[in-house]
Amino acid sequence: MSLDVPLLRSSFELVLEREPALTARFYEILFERYPQARPLFSRNGRNQQEEMLARALAAVVDHLEDAPWLVETLGAMGAKHVDYGVTEEMYGWVGDSLLRTLAEVAGDAWTPQLEAAWAAAYGAIRDLMLAGASRAQAAE
Repeated sequence: MSLDVPLLRSSFELVLEREPALTARFYEILFERYPQARPLFSRNGRNQQEEMLARALAAVVDHLEDAPWLVETLGAMGAKHVDYGVTEEMYGWVGDSLLRTLAEVAGDAWTPQLEAAWAAAYGAIRDLMLAGASRAQAAE
């Protein structure tokens, strides 16, 4: 499935204009919906975690047309997340929370087309990270 890169980029700009603290809202939603995820974030302070996620999201959006970068970078992130105790199920929690955050912030600009584009993008991100996690676990 190909991604609608212009739509993803323009909507990402829109949500950042409306809510510069997008990742703060993401974590609020994640912890409200999945409180069992909270212990996974004890290594870093909340502000540091929000900043790391903000940088990662921006980098992915900037590289949406760079498949080798996405494969390498997201695969490495997936491998790293194995060490944090992240399981495959938890990727669903993150995807759900991310889409809810984007929809909330986008407000009336959130359309079925936009939801489908972000769901596809997150699905691709998740799959690349899980592939990296699988490679890391197989190497152990």
